[in-house]
Amino acid sequence: MEETYRKGSRCALAIRWIARAWSVASIVVIIAFFIGEGFEPGRVTSKELTGMIFFPFGMCLGLIIAWWKEGLGGLVAVVSLLAFYAVHLATAGTFPSGWAWLVFAAPGFLFVFLWCMNPGQRGK
Repeated sequence: MEETYRKGSRCALAIRWIARAWSVASIVVIIAFFIGEGFEPGRVTSKELTGMIFFPFGMCLGLIIAWWKEGLGGLVAVVSLLAFYAVHLATAGTFPSGWAWLVFAAPGFLFVFLWCMNPGQRGK
């Protein structure tokens, strides 16, 4: 019994650190896009701003929160991604194309997975 617990703990610890490292990488790449593209807030339309509230801002906020509160932060990241998809569908008439959106938000799914797999940590 104790050996199974330790193996599970090691697996959860590995997933936790993969999610954390991936979340840092996602946030750094998103910031690099903003810097590299020369982000000009004055040129952002209201539709674009609405989407940006969820992705990247809401998603990055969730990934940061998840370092301390895995469940809450992971849910913020995942819900922000879903809200971004909904806003994009409502304003552009299509879902965002490409897989990069999911890759950037994947740590949020890992944090939610960890939270669901560890019922003793539900308050965190």
